[in-house]
Amino acid sequence: MTPEWSRPEKIDTIGEREKPVAIEADAAERAALAKRFGLLSIDRLQADLVVRRDAAGILVTGTVRSAVVQPCSVTGEPVPATVDEPVALRFVEPAAYGTDEEIELSGDTLDTIEIEGGAIDLGEAAAETMALALDPFPRSPNAAAVLKEAGVISEEEARPLGALAGLKAKLEGKG
Repeated sequence: MTPEWSRPEKIDTIGEREKPVAIEADAAERAALAKRFGLLSIDRLQADLVVRRDAAGILVTGTVRSAVVQPCSVTGEPVPATVDEPVALRFVEPAAYGTDEEIELSGDTLDTIEIEGGAIDLGEAAAETMALALDPFPRSPNAAAVLKEAGVISEEEARPLGALAGLKAKLEGKG
């Protein structure tokens, strides 16, 4: 299946020298991505990337920028958000055999994606980067009032001592 925002870069055109690649999603691509990611709209989505080959595969670095409108997780009201997210990915050839070995990852390990069909898809990588950078539970300014009206307690009220605050006051009064 071809992603909504596909910008394939053939691996045989990528050398060891850095190759700058700037991509931008058009209106139809943004609308399709908004639907996939459950967003009200994507007003802007672009990526400024640098692609180069290294010993372990193909390295992609750069930045993904977007302006989106998410639905509030409580009220459904529009919540504008922007993304300015650094990208650091390594595309690798598919493993010739599956491995069930556990691999220890260090803090500087890049996210790794398998190369498919002799190309890397910079559009899909940028779209996924944007989606992962968004707040999974955006809240509108009215969310707290709606939650309170529905009887949902705040985090402060839910703290362990919050439930026992009355008991603590009684015990201190008897002391």
